[in-house]
Amino acid sequence: MTTLTRRPTRTLLAFILVFLITGGFASAFNAQAAYAATYAPITGTGSTWSQNALDQWRKNVAANYGMTVNYTGSGSSAGRQDFIAGSVDFAISEIPFQSKPEDGSQPEKPSTPFAYMPIVAGGTSFMYNLNIGGKRVTNLRLAGDTVTKIFTGVITKWNDAQIVRDNPDLAMPDTAIVPVVRSDGSGSSAQFSLWMSKQHSALWSAYKCGGASPCGLTSQYPTPKNGKAQSGSLGVAGYVSQNYGEGAITYVEYSYALKSGFPVAQVLNTSGNYVLPTGAAVAVALQKAVINTTESSPDYLTQDLTGVYNSADPVAYPLSSYSYMIVPIATTANFTTQKGASLSTFSNYMLCEGQKQAEVLGYSPLPENLVLAGLEQVKRIPGAAAAASVCAPGSIVAPPTAESGAAAAAAAAAAAAAAAGTSSATEAAVGTSDTALYDSNGALLSGGVSGGAVSSPFTLADTGFGGSQFVMLFAGILVVAAVALPPVLSRRLKRAGGKNPGQ
Repeated sequence: MTTLTRRPTRTLLAFILVFLITGGFASAFNAQAAYAATYAPITGTGSTWSQNALDQWRKNVAANYGMTVNYTGSGSSAGRQDFIAGSVDFAISEIPFQSKPEDGSQPEKPSTPFAYMPIVAGGTSFMYNLNIGGKRVTNLRLAGDTVTKIFTGVITKWNDAQIVRDNPDLAMPDTAIVPVVRSDGSGSSAQFSLWMSKQHSALWSAYKCGGASPCGLTSQYPTPKNGKAQSGSLGVAGYVSQNYGEGAITYVEYSYALKSGFPVAQVLNTSGNYVLPTGAAVAVALQKAVINTTESSPDYLTQDLTGVYNSADPVAYPLSSYSYMIVPIATTANFTTQKGASLSTFSNYMLCEGQKQAEVLGYSPLPENLVLAGLEQVKRIPGAAAAASVCAPGSIVAPPTAESGAAAAAAAAAAAAAAAGTSSATEAAVGTSDTALYDSNGALLSGGVSGGAVSSPFTLADTGFGGSQFVMLFAGILVVAAVALPPVLSRRLKRAGGKNPGQ
């Protein structure tokens, strides 16, 4: 075969090869699109306490699975009401439905069968904005009754004798305290008020119930006379982080304080240590949570945190808890098995892979017993695939143990003591090694402070295109090539075929 007779053959083969490759990538593109199309969009509302974690997970499943999960952080109370009304596919709340509300409000009775699924643990922190001598304080310490008196309007100045007693090394300023509370129905308010009702009942009862007992939790926090009310976790954290927030303090999920670059108070625990709401401190404290494990109970998987509040572990953070996703376990006019397949896949992702990101987002991974219990609830969602309800080996995160938490706390305290030039860790403020320390005159001894950015959601860095995105990109390029190349190749074939072999 001559060169001239081989050339049209090679050109024809090239044409066929381009067609096959293009067709293959187009098939991959169509397969990806079909894969994404199998997940019906789902919608939920509720907690802002856990929203930072949820928003990151929603972003992840959109990139990995082509799944659309819509979520509005409208507050836990609104989420539960939306679930009752049947306007959402799931809700997220820090407390279960209140069949007998301790605050006397109307019972919450959903008509749709449901289950509680733990999704993420964390600490309710006390983010503040306070300066001494023009320098931001980052090592504030508060006992539990001090916190309660601040948020019930009993303590109104930062130089109050009780705050001074908690912080003997700081020259507390004569600055008015502005307690910032939630204006909307909030799981954060419910958790915080539940803690006060259990641990400092007389103070809470005098403020909320006029001294009547019992005086339980409330999702609608009454604003102190010297306080401000803001909507959502972003609202309260955003107020404190502003210049006009000098002197303000709020209760909010630790994740929001981390993102804002503002400090949170170290809270006194039962063992006499002031502790930050780190992932390790929360995980250690939650080992004392009592979980309802009676599967037939309407309160299955709900939590009793009395043991957490009173944990004698030296590194336990007393205001630790976890959040619930409320999922339907029966189909309705609005909730189909197709939606159930999406919700179960999303739920499994949160319980397995999602927990690996919990701590970097300002939360604490769920302990294994709660992950496994949650996976059992996922199986009850209509349309859930049995094969998708088990975490892959090694994907369940092992939370820090009491021993590792104690070691981390001791190392941090020792580093702070060394930086401050003190003779022992107990002479320095307990905190992380980069905690700023001030003397009694407000002079900076060591450490640094973070910037004062306005609060915004805490998300992980975008990792860019994944494998599926590259497939889709190349498929798109080659589809264009499939349209453009055939006319060009056809003209070349005609020219080659029309030549005289003898030329």
